[in-house]
Amino acid sequence: MFESVQALIDEHRAVQEELSDPAVHADAARAKRVNRRYAELSRIVAAYDAWRAAGDDVDAARELAGEDDAFAAEVPALEEKVAAAQEKLRRLLIPRDPDDARDVIMEIKAGEGGAESALFAADLLRMYLQYAASMGWKTELLERNESDLGGYKDVQVALKGSSTDPAQGVWAHLKYEGGVHRVQRVPATESQGRIHTSTTGVLVFPEVDEPEEVQIDQNDLRIDVYRSSGPGGQSVNTTDSAVRITHLPTGIVVSMQNEKSQLQNREAGMRVLRARLLARQQEERDAAASDARRSQIRGMDRSERIRTYNFPENRIADHRTGYKAYNLDQVMDGALGPIIDSAIAADEEARLAALAEG
Repeated sequence: MFESVQALIDEHRAVQEELSDPAVHADAARAKRVNRRYAELSRIVAAYDAWRAAGDDVDAARELAGEDDAFAAEVPALEEKVAAAQEKLRRLLIPRDPDDARDVIMEIKAGEGGAESALFAADLLRMYLQYAASMGWKTELLERNESDLGGYKDVQVALKGSSTDPAQGVWAHLKYEGGVHRVQRVPATESQGRIHTSTTGVLVFPEVDEPEEVQIDQNDLRIDVYRSSGPGGQSVNTTDSAVRITHLPTGIVVSMQNEKSQLQNREAGMRVLRARLLARQQEERDAAASDARRSQIRGMDRSERIRTYNFPENRIADHRTGYKAYNLDQVMDGALGPIIDSAIAADEEARLAALAEG
């Protein structure tokens, strides 16, 4: 695997020179792409240099060990350092998801369980907003369809990062969240104290960086406008500010009524539509890709039950990675890091295994 490092070092040098060209920064989209690639390559080059330096240190210690016992005593620790540096480099050389640096649009939808499912959708939204805050990401509520008891039948939120490093990207962390989230708890509406099981669905889409990335023919769109409504269906606006956009070739429908302006709702709707179309294109590519390129953890089956939130036991369990902990209260306050790290690690292991087989 390490044979490819020299080519990446050469590319890193070329990208560094490209970044010194004013013409690159005159094109915002190109500058973003180049900066992302530079950040990714810089991590690999730094890891390679650290591995080489650790190897030099252990070689020197072994050479001097015959003359000085102090150097001999250092050899085991230095060998461990070489092994750790090698493993870090090996993981960085795993082919990365090209969308890892992208921002994300997330949709949380109530599922089985009626009012309780909608209430849990609101809890999940709060969890993700808290996690985003801990990561230094910005969030923007795009659309919400509230339930009568204060939950959400459907809510969409955009999450935006600031790092150019793909490893720190929003998509790199949240792409594993798509699927069915199951909650077990006593609902607020339950008078007998019985534990109910409900489900809430989460959809995650990488956001399009530039509108030109996804070409949409205006003739392929049907746009309907109507009056926005609140819980229970009552009208909350006297003008036709709500927008429903239907992409005729794919049948994808996006509805927006969060803003009072029809133009703002239309812009938000197009933003979500582009993200869904990009995700559709990626699913088609992944379906034709080899197993080595396809994520083993982030499956495309959006009906897959990925996680259980058991409130009576304060237990969180991820069914894909086997992760389990008894700190659900902290997770619901945004402490998602260890769960997401387990998904990233499991995906890396699967990709490494696929590469070894290939």
